[in-house]
Amino acid sequence: MPSVKFQNYLHLHFIVFVWGFTAILGELIAIDALPLVWYRMLMASGFIYIFVRLKRVSLVISKRLLITLCIAGAIISLHWITFFAAIKVANVSITLAVLSTGAFFTSILEPIFYKRRLIWYEVVFGMMVIVGLYIIFNVEGDYFLGIIYAICSAFLSSVFSLINGKIAQQYNSSMISFYELLSGVGFITIYLLGSTIFGSESQGFSVSFFQLSLSDWGYLLILASVCTAYAFIASVQVMKYLSPYTVMLTINLEPVYGIVLAFLIFGDSEKMNPGFYYGALIILATVILNGIFKNIKKIKRQRS
Repeated sequence: MPSVKFQNYLHLHFIVFVWGFTAILGELIAIDALPLVWYRMLMASGFIYIFVRLKRVSLVISKRLLITLCIAGAIISLHWITFFAAIKVANVSITLAVLSTGAFFTSILEPIFYKRRLIWYEVVFGMMVIVGLYIIFNVEGDYFLGIIYAICSAFLSSVFSLINGKIAQQYNSSMISFYELLSGVGFITIYLLGSTIFGSESQGFSVSFFQLSLSDWGYLLILASVCTAYAFIASVQVMKYLSPYTVMLTINLEPVYGIVLAFLIFGDSEKMNPGFYYGALIILATVILNGIFKNIKKIKRQRS
């Protein structure tokens, strides 16, 4: 019988596969990025609320923490909006490849957030990421807007991770996720209400906003329950049994799973110029090398 560690390692791969499938659902769902994220966050917060109640997790928090979680919720909502917008105007392969630059943004922003010095290899890897992006921009210029959206999404993802990195060490992760998702819904709702009141019906609430096809409702249900609520809760669980390094390296396979799935499902529309794959490979290799260097440094620190 497989060990508990090996079972959790397989479980983590399944979770990463599910995250990769998120981009596929974004392509399949017919509605625009803004309502898509609104529905996703609303439904996912409902699922996590049920989980929180079943597990009897306290939702009582301080006003200061609530403000922080609301800011994080607004950031993650913008991350998802730009993520799905990139898929809508480009495709899954472009979006997932460029989203890998999030590790580069984290290496730049982390010294600011945690007040430490910039490490030399992070600068080198940052330059490699820029080279990878340059190649993708050159060979896939028709997807310029999608690449820009994906870069913005990667940056926002990095900021969100750094904020969560500070608060997740002190508070229950399910509680954090519930408030972040709910505040994200509130943030988008305020924008949609403002657009409705001030005459921009195409960007606000309207009759058509709530008229979704049966297939869209089905895909949204999978996106909110499996790809958001379940994946988050399950990822926290496996981290109790696996090292952060193992988790990090496995998560880096998300673009690979997503791009392969997109090619199998959507066929030629996801087939890219060979130069795109060179650029994507440079970015992905940079992310993996960054993790390896960080792990070596951590081992040396523990031995000294």
